[in-house]
Formats: sequence, structure tokens, C-alpha cells
Amino acid sequence: MSDTHTPPALSGQELAALDAHWRAANYLAVGQIYLMANPLLTRPLTPGDIKPRLLGHWGTSPGLNLVHTHLNRVVKDRGIEALCVWGPGHGGPAVLANAWLEGSYSETYPDVPRTTEGMGRLFKQFSFPGGVPSHVAPETPGSIHEGGELGYALTHAYGAAFDHPGLLVTCVVGDGEAETGPLAASWHSDKFLDPVYDGAVLPVLHLNGYKIANPTVLARLPEEELDQLLRGYGHDPLYVTGDDPATVHRAMAGAMDTAVERITAYQRAAREDGATERPRWPMIVLRTPKGWTGPKEVDGLPVEGTWRSHQVPLSGVRDNPEHLRQLEAWLRSYRPEELFDADGRPTEQVLACVPEGTARLGSTPYANGGLLLRDLPVPPLEDHAVRVDRPGSASHSPTQVLGGLLEGVMAATAERRDFRVVGPDETASNRLQALYRATGKAWQAQTLPTDEHLARDGRVMEVLSEHLCQGWLEGYLLTGRHGLFSSYEAFAHIVDSMVNQHIKWLRTSRRLPWRLPIASLNYLLTSHVWRQDHNGFSHQDPGFVDHILNKSPEVVRVYLPPDANTLLSVADHALRSRDYVNVIVAGKQPTFDWLTLEEARAHCARGAGAWEWAGTEDGSREPDVVLGCAGDVPTQEVLAAADLLRRHLPELAVRVVNVVDIARMLPHEEHPHGMPDSEYDALFTRDKPVIFAYHGYPWLIHRLAYRRAGHANLHVRGYKEEGTTTTPFDMVVRNDLDRYRLVMDVIDRVPGLGVRAVAVRQAMPDVRTRHHAWIREHGVDLPEVEEWSWSG
Repeated sequence: MSDTHTPPALSGQELAALDAHWRAANYLAVGQIYLMANPLLTRPLTPGDIKPRLLGHWGTSPGLNLVHTHLNRVVKDRGIEALCVWGPGHGGPAVLANAWLEGSYSETYPDVPRTTEGMGRLFKQFSFPGGVPSHVAPETPGSIHEGGELGYALTHAYGAAFDHPGLLVTCVVGDGEAETGPLAASWHSDKFLDPVYDGAVLPVLHLNGYKIANPTVLARLPEEELDQLLRGYGHDPLYVTGDDPATVHRAMAGAMDTAVERITAYQRAAREDGATERPRWPMIVLRTPKGWTGPKEVDGLPVEGTWRSHQVPLSGVRDNPEHLRQLEAWLRSYRPEELFDADGRPTEQVLACVPEGTARLGSTPYANGGLLLRDLPVPPLEDHAVRVDRPGSASHSPTQVLGGLLEGVMAATAERRDFRVVGPDETASNRLQALYRATGKAWQAQTLPTDEHLARDGRVMEVLSEHLCQGWLEGYLLTGRHGLFSSYEAFAHIVDSMVNQHIKWLRTSRRLPWRLPIASLNYLLTSHVWRQDHNGFSHQDPGFVDHILNKSPEVVRVYLPPDANTLLSVADHALRSRDYVNVIVAGKQPTFDWLTLEEARAHCARGAGAWEWAGTEDGSREPDVVLGCAGDVPTQEVLAAADLLRRHLPELAVRVVNVVDIARMLPHEEHPHGMPDSEYDALFTRDKPVIFAYHGYPWLIHRLAYRRAGHANLHVRGYKEEGTTTTPFDMVVRNDLDRYRLVMDVIDRVPGLGVRAVAVRQAMPDVRTRHHAWIREHGVDLPEVEEWSWSG
């Protein structure tokens, strides 16, 4: 296919209607940035009509308005189900303007009607205390993408299109955003889009030439080089260029029609004729001036078509009479008297291109995914639980056991197609390969005879980009589906900033009654720090949990199940939950099975609890010491330490406490899952030593528990950046998390015990010394470590 397209023969009436809608949207966008009174200019502007603080982004708004206008036209004329992702989300005035014009905004917020009064409220509330944000935020009807942080628009768009075969997702990519790494990777998403079961994505690369203060890379590429780049990504670009509104309207209408027709043809060929060749999906390259139709010059300097139009072109309107005069002339250039009636309502001509009902971009249910969400059919855990005759009598790979459960979910959603698992090339590595019995890996590019499990309709998605995995899943969840992100623990950090944006979205959405809850974003972090002994120091980082727990307590949850059955229980809860970000940290290597399924369910429901079978309390007095643990390897080391204490110091009263839900360590006032002080004191005591073995950085536990009465007695062991390629047990020894160090900590901290347990205390470092020599000679851990099992 070529990049040429024949513009439709728009009638004069059609062209006038499109231009009227676009001018109305531009007028409303400018008004939101500047005005807090006199919305229809029924009298000359005065400084009192202007907001005291001018905030917002004008430069991208005319281009966004153009896309919205023309998308309205094709949606209405062709009966398309559509969603739009606005990459330059800082152009919030444009999207708000269009939602108000079409009526969806007033339906969502009845106090902002389509009247003069409502227009005044629309204007004043924008970037104003007690009002609405300047970006395309959750408060904006029709939005699933905030756009404050650039780079994620296109991957969100593809996530929305997966498994929505009737949906067209248009995605406006700003040329500043196009410079980011995540966006550059996102162009490869077309190799994963199935024309049979998925919808389509229509990227619109908007080249207005400038970022905040500099030119943009793609806008300055020679046309031929840009074309080669986009074709190399697998797209068939259509070009719309100009600054004359009538010319651009005709070209944009032609490009939209051509793109939709090509998309429809590709889908028909795949769905009806069985075509398997990967489509070269169309995209539009829209090149219009930054700040188009705004002031051409301010204070003797060029503005339109330059970086100076990026935010507020006229910044001194309240104090500078010339700026005020220019603003009024700018607003009147849109001829508002032709666009709105005397009561402030949009005229019939302005609304001629606007679709009705849920076809409107601001009313589409795809942008309010809770409207489409169905409960996930999670199989009974009894079908997948491991048998535990007594604690520690057998071992299983927790994630491999979980893989069986996920296979069941994938099979149960085969017809519904509303569940996906994403990950960066690690599904089998993370022991989740049972999924391949229910589905393949999504793939539309070339296949070879040596390939395994690739399928055009696959719902496991692997790509070596955590950004794409995160963005795909976010878009998928926000449009009403379910999923899970499996990742090596250390590299979840790559999406730190992305998950931060998603958490903020969820927190805000929870405060909007019209946004229904969506499925939670679930992380499975495995191949974790304590069993990355083969990959070494670069793969050892448990800090994603710290990042998550800094965020909104009402949204974030962190779980560290110690064995296979607790992982099943936690995963069952997470997969069924709504409006959370759940982080589950679990190992893939065989781990001792400690709890039956019934015990695991009860323990996970508590979130933290004493394992009576592991301690040596007799119930007649408080324990002498509490051994706390969170995480599978720390739990094993604590139980091994308890075993040593039982053998060598049988008179010592030891309590073992395991924490699954790490937020339980927080006070209840600071997190919904936090323990009240009375419960915490009962579990950990107020004045006895607590030796806590934690999966991650030890200072996190101190930070969570610093207000507790017994904090002065809390001593935490965890990962402290000591790692390399070594044996599994050497990792815990290097970080002083091993059983022998924990026994030494107990002896050192229980009052009076040191003088009574000198021999035991001396024996512990001796074993550690022997360990160092042994692994350097034999390359494996000490026999008493490798062969240890719970004997309590």
C-alpha cells in the first residue's frame, strides 16, 4: 500500500461543520486556560475576567482538537466503536472541551451543563483550586491515559485493543513523547496484534515541531528518512500537512477514511478469508504548527509554530493591556457568536459531526472498564494445592504450582478472552509454563520450525521490554479485563515510574463514583534476590516493594507467601480483587511446604501470625524471644534457627511469627491492613527481643514499625547489597540472614542468655567459617545445609 490517499469530496456544508466544531473546541480550550468570568465575551474583557494564575498547555491543543473532530466524523458515519488515547495528555483543555461539546461531560458532571453558566464553570475549574487537573486525568470522561509522564500512550492503546475485536483505538503520539524509550519500543506492538481476535490501533503521530523549549527529533528528520523509519516499524503512513484549515480538514478526512478502510480490509481478510500475513497497519502523520490559530507574535517574538506556544502564549494578561487586547482578539477570531447560541449551547452545526450515546468518545464504556468487567473464573484451589502431611516434609516450586492455577484461569476464559499474562521473555523461566497447555504466546511476526508455543491468538505475551508489558497490561485492565505481570524481581524497577502513574490513577478513580472498579494490577516477582546466585549481583535487588509501599495505602498491597499453598491463597485473592496494585514475591525454586491449604487460607487472612508448631512456648509465660520472618528464604532460615535453638537451648521459649501481608507491620491508622497496637503487641510483645528475617532491605521493616512500643527491641536482618555469583546459602551468609547469624542474634539479645550459652555462641561463627572454606573447595553448600529439613 502507498502513502497516497484521495480526500473525500467534502461538501461545503460538511467542511463548514467540521471547521465549526474544531473552532468551538479551540475556543473552549483557550477559555479554560485564561478565563474565570465572561465566558461568551458578552462584554469586553477586563483583568478581572482573567485567572490570577495562568496554567495549561495551548501548543498541542489545536492538533488534539483536530483529531477529535475528525474521529467524531468517522465514528458517526461508519458506526465504529472507538476509544482515543491522548498521548499529549497535558493538552487537557482540548479533551475537556470536546467532552463538554458532545454532552458527555455534562452528563457526568451535571453541575457543568452545556449553558453559559456551565461554560463558565468549565473555564474556571480548569487548573484552579478545587477544580480539575490540567491533564487528561481520571476526572476526564473518555480517558484511560493521564499523559503527564510521556512514553506510554501507544502501549496503552494496544493494551486496550487486545481482545476487543470491534474496537478502533486511535492514539495521538506527540513528537516530544516519540523521543522516549518506551514509546520507541511501542511501535513493535503491531507484531503482537491479532487481526482476528483483537481490535485495531490507529496511531496519529502529531508533529508540531517542538517540545517545551527545543525542536523535536522526528519533526526535523527529512521526510524520506521519517517515512523509512515508520515503514521499518511495520506501518503504512498517511501524511497530513498544512496550516490552512480548509486544506487540512480535507486531507485529514481523507486520511481517516483511508485508514479505516484499510483496517477493515485487513480484518476482513483475516477473519473471513483466513489470511495470515502480518498487516502493515496504517498510521497518520499529522504535521501542523504548534499553537496553531493562536497569537502569531507576542512582544515582538514569534509564537505560533514555535516552542513559545507550548504553554501560555500570553502570560501577562492581567497586567499588560496589550496582552489583554491580544487575548480578546484571539478568542473572537473563532467567532463564538456562530458556535454557541445566546444561552451558551453549541449550535446544530457544531454538533453535526458528533455521534450519539455511548459512541461519543467521552461516553464510551471502554474508557470506564468497570462497566465491562466480569468476575474472573478462578478454579478451586483444592484442585491445585499440594498435600502437606506435616510442616517441611516435602517441597515444591511455588510458582510451578501457581502455573497450574493460571492454566485453569486461562482455559476458563478461552471463549471470553479477558485474561492475559505478560512478562519479559520469562514465563517458562519463572515456572509458569503450564499456561502453554491452555494458550500460546502472542506472535504475528515470522515463525521458524524450531519455535515453540507461538500462536497468533495467544494470550501469554512476552516481549523483552518491561515497559511494554506494563503498558499493555494497564491498557488491558483499564478497558475491563484481568491479567498478571510476571517478572524477575530485580527488573520490576524498570517500571517504577509507570506503576506510580497507575497507582495515582487508581487512587483518583476511587474518589469518582462514576468510575467503576477495575481488576487489580497484579505483579508476580520471582527469580528473586536470594535465588539469583547464578546470575549474580546485577540480578539481586528486592527494592520494588519499598517503592510500592511509599504509595497510596488505599491502593497498594504487598504479599510474601512462604510456600506453595500460601502463594495459591494470595494469588486467588489478588486475581479476584479490584482497584489495587498487588505485589506478590515468591520463589520459583523448590521450597519446603509448611502449611496445608486450609492453614494457608487462615494464615493469609490474618496476614501475620504465630506458628505454634515452630516455636517452643508452653503458654504459661511470654516468650523469651520472637523470631519473625517474611519471605520464603527468610522463613526457611528462621525455622532452621528455631531448630538449632530447640536442640541447643531447649529451655528457651521461642515464638515464630510469619508475616505474609507486609503492610500488617504498619499501624492501622496508616494502612487499611495495618495492625492495631494491641494486636501487634500481642504478637510481637512490647518488650521482648524480636529478631526479624526479612526478604528485602531491612530498613523497610524498621520504617514500617518505628512507632510500635517494642521498636527498640526490633532487630532486622535482610538484604544489604552483598551479592555475587555464588551458592544459594552463601547469599544469606553474605547478608547475615543465615540461621547461624540468627542464633547469634538471639543469644546476644536475650538478657542473661549470653553467659549461659557461650559454647553455642562460639559454635555458630565456626560453622560460617567452615562454610566459606567448603564452598570454595566444593562449589556447593555444606551437607548439613543442603540436607536440612524441619524436625520439630
